[in-house]
Amino acid sequence: MSRLIVLVAVFALASAQRHAGLPPPPADPFADPRNDYLNPLRYIANNTLTAISVALVLAVGLAQTFLVIRYKTRWMLAMVIGCYTFALGLALRFGLHSQPRSHGLYIAEYLFVVLSPCAFIAAEYVLLGRLAHFLRADELLLIRPQRITKVFVLSDLSTFLVQATGGAISASANSVKSNKVGSRVFLVGLILQLISFVVFVCVFANFLARLRTHAPTTWNAKGWKVLLGAMMISFTGILVRSVYRVIELSQGYAGHLATTESYFYALDTLPLFVAISVFVVFWPGRWIVSPEARLLEEKESGSGSVEMGSREGVDGRTQ
Repeated sequence: MSRLIVLVAVFALASAQRHAGLPPPPADPFADPRNDYLNPLRYIANNTLTAISVALVLAVGLAQTFLVIRYKTRWMLAMVIGCYTFALGLALRFGLHSQPRSHGLYIAEYLFVVLSPCAFIAAEYVLLGRLAHFLRADELLLIRPQRITKVFVLSDLSTFLVQATGGAISASANSVKSNKVGSRVFLVGLILQLISFVVFVCVFANFLARLRTHAPTTWNAKGWKVLLGAMMISFTGILVRSVYRVIELSQGYAGHLATTESYFYALDTLPLFVAISVFVVFWPGRWIVSPEARLLEEKESGSGSVEMGSREGVDGRTQ
């Protein structure tokens, strides 16, 4: 979180430098927000949309909190925490509605809205490793389950540093050319971040292909494909949001996408809401249980196997 605070701070500094020497802004901040350079959003946040989005995301967070406790799935806490921070970021838009020129509120809102998807993505990383281990198909992953989170978190850190470098260049720029260089470096960071998640999705797709080929019995087992479908929906939501952010910045901080509220909700908030809400209905803990719980279920079944916890190996043979 401290990394993102620094990044947003340099953006605020860069904005202040770019506005130096400009004529005084309009006396009324609500008169012409699109042309008010002191309004970072360039529009007045809609309280109705804010209220609806906060209520929905908060409801998802509360539901997931219950599910974490009910199914003892602490490994999904990253997504739960992300729901609350995302809801908080959206709620700060109430303040921006009444104080559209408040850079403090904007920085806080930006901080929580931009940071929260990182928690959602982290949960996806953990979930894939858990799923592979539960299916007893660890060796079919290109990356060991224990290393997936580490590898992609390191990738996220690296892409963040690229973005921070671009922000620093923009903040210290004393010419239009230098400012453009900083913006382009930051855009490269966003693109690399998107590529990182696309690579993760490719690892996921490769795992499914190998599972279907080398472990047909496990692939054809009942139940777990419902969770698979939920993961695909969630991945799609995150990808849509990531692509939107890349295109948004490619147009500039005052571009059409960045300064149009409907795009923010349609291409950022809504896809992320879909990505997290799908797990309320299809909570991973309903299928992926602890080793102890799975062993007990197998004993109670009397057959040594359960729908998703079959004791067959990934090659389809009994272990």
